[in-house]
Amino acid sequence: MELKRVVVTGLGALTPIGNTLPEYWEGLKNGKSGAAQISHFDASLFKTQFACEVKGFNVLDHIDRKEARKLDPFSQYAMVSSTEAMADSGLMESEPNLDRIGVIWGSGIGGLKTFQEEAKDFFLGDGTPRLNPFFIPKMIADIAAGHISIKYGLRGPNYVTVSACASSTNAIIDAYNYVRLGKADAIVTGGSEACVNEMGMGGFNALKALSTRNDSPESASRPFDAERDGFVLGEGSGALILEEYEHAKKRGAKIYAEVIGGGMSGDAYHMTAPHPEGIGARNTMLAALEDAEINPSEVDYVNVHGTSTPLGDIAEVKAIQQVFGEHAYDLNISSTKSMTGHLLGAAGAIEAIACIMAVQNDIIPPTINHFTDDPELDNKLNFTFNNAQNREVNVAMSNTFGFGGHNTTVIVKKYNG
Repeated sequence: MELKRVVVTGLGALTPIGNTLPEYWEGLKNGKSGAAQISHFDASLFKTQFACEVKGFNVLDHIDRKEARKLDPFSQYAMVSSTEAMADSGLMESEPNLDRIGVIWGSGIGGLKTFQEEAKDFFLGDGTPRLNPFFIPKMIADIAAGHISIKYGLRGPNYVTVSACASSTNAIIDAYNYVRLGKADAIVTGGSEACVNEMGMGGFNALKALSTRNDSPESASRPFDAERDGFVLGEGSGALILEEYEHAKKRGAKIYAEVIGGGMSGDAYHMTAPHPEGIGARNTMLAALEDAEINPSEVDYVNVHGTSTPLGDIAEVKAIQQVFGEHAYDLNISSTKSMTGHLLGAAGAIEAIACIMAVQNDIIPPTINHFTDDPELDNKLNFTFNNAQNREVNVAMSNTFGFGGHNTTVIVKKYNG
């Protein structure tokens, strides 16, 4: 069976450093930090009092009040970024076969705020089970894909992937496979997350996973720095339109890049910690390279998972050196989580978009907040510290890993017709 080519024809982003794709890309190029004191709730009693929140966002600017009330913030974010991506693609203007367009979305947690609010109302009430009729439909993680499909009448494959922080990269890989196997003409894919609330912050604090650098939020996410002390929680959404090449070409679509490979693996090691030698991370990168049918030496840029945790950063660097050998020193490596924080299930989507924009513009976004070299890392590697770098980027790789040992990698390349 001949596999189809898969291209990216639309992008949308709602992030802590920009509420549209152009704003997000400008934030990435300029090394903008999205971290600040939490405004969504009073965090004064929490160990961590800051996060990377979406800023200046009013859902009523995008969705009418009646509909917005039916959506948890993670679904609101999904609707906004997917609307931008669909408009960017022009897909609906070409009178497509809606039976062959689907939605494959990712979210690691889903409607946590809705669950929190309903539980609070119940347990602080008189015990009578009077729950909002929209409680379940707002909370379940799959509902974002449902709402996107309903808005556009998309009747192709429709579901959500859940693999913790790897969720949206899993969604992108699934979308890629459906299109290249000829099962769909196009897929709306990506991911969304909205966990900057009491339960989200408290839960990750209890795990000792978050930075507690309350005196300097903007510099708290510092991947590969010797003084990193945990990740910064982020929120938002990223959306991509993956389309079969001939279908896109026939309608004269703008093409950002081509998706050429995807890889997945399991650590089989620990509930939350990575394998210390990076075995799972190594295996997913190797699987993606094999799927793309390219050599490691053809990769120019790796957007790493790079969460700013003491163990995770070291394990991923070990994996990169195992996969790329001497070519690792010719790569640009960067963690855009240094700017956006960690968007959990939406991280893979916005980081895949960062790779696509790097390929299109020949600019590597930086790893900001580097102050002190970590002696446990090979600092001869180019981590793109503090400032963006210009270089030809023909092939870019994005890594995303999740609690449970879920590892995913997607590879994109410059579109050359």
